[in-house]
Amino acid sequence: MKRRMTSEDNFAYLTVALILLLFSGAVLDQLELDVGDRLLEAATVLTLAIGVWSIRSERRLFYSGMGLAGAVALIVLTSLLLEAARLHLVHLLVMLAYFVLTAWVAARQVLFSGPVDGNKIVGAVCLYLLLSLIWAMLYMIMIYVSPESFAGLPSGTWFSAEPDVIYFSFVTMTTLGYGDVTPVLPVARFLVCMEAVVGQFYIAIVVASLVGAHLARRQDHASSGTR
Repeated sequence: MKRRMTSEDNFAYLTVALILLLFSGAVLDQLELDVGDRLLEAATVLTLAIGVWSIRSERRLFYSGMGLAGAVALIVLTSLLLEAARLHLVHLLVMLAYFVLTAWVAARQVLFSGPVDGNKIVGAVCLYLLLSLIWAMLYMIMIYVSPESFAGLPSGTWFSAEPDVIYFSFVTMTTLGYGDVTPVLPVARFLVCMEAVVGQFYIAIVVASLVGAHLARRQDHASSGTR
């Protein structure tokens, strides 16, 4: 029997898209291409489109996500044509809203619906990536408003620091704390502390519970099959 696809089948696509976005950002930052910023913006818009497609079965959230992704694409295009620096903060706020919306949809499917299966475990990984990106957006908003919020970041525009900020966010989420980038202002330190707490509780509670429930379900199926 051919299995019907549902919205919950799309965590793998979004997870792969997020990982490719992070990888492409690292490669473009290392190559230091003149058009690297534009290529990264294009990769971001593509990732947003994949994320919107993954929630297409929830009509209200689909249209909300489609509107946010369209807004990001419009802002990127307008910035490219007009070089309007005033749009940068709007760009960051729309990106933050998009990642929050996508994380909420993922959390609803992972934590509050149906039995635990392999797809939900992939969804938990996807949610973890989204949480790190949410904090990265918050950090970049902080840098845009107060450039002295963090020490150890390259000088220049907020966009030039984006790969380093994303790296710092994931390092903080996993509490590695290499120390090459450090928060300076009190609000920045507060955000860093909250991300570290969320990262620890997420791994200890959410992921461990999902994996444990999935293994218990497999054992129940195996034991019932041998009877």
